[in-house]
Amino acid sequence: MGLKIRKGDTVVVISGKEKGKRGEVREVHPGEDRVVVEGVNERTRHARPTQNNQQGLYTFYAPMHVSNVMLVDPSSGEPTRVGYRLMDSGQKTRVAKRSGEDIDG
Repeated sequence: MGLKIRKGDTVVVISGKEKGKRGEVREVHPGEDRVVVEGVNERTRHARPTQNNQQGLYTFYAPMHVSNVMLVDPSSGEPTRVGYRLMDSGQKTRVAKRSGEDIDG
């Protein structure tokens, strides 16, 4: 089964040194169960200066395990678990367990 978190979702970190931070999901790696969150888990690398990268330092957001983040409830802004509901049209949508509100559209 795929991940319950998708690109563009707002999540909050629930464990680790970045606990409590919020950000938007930039990338999802379902094969590795990892997500990249904007503003969380920032890393710095040293590289030899090139014509494209003059100073030799670059920063990026490292992937973190999906179990360390929770989706933010669209109505209350609190972390929530995610469930699924079948609509009358037969389409499956994500639902916030905390409030029962639809997350998708």
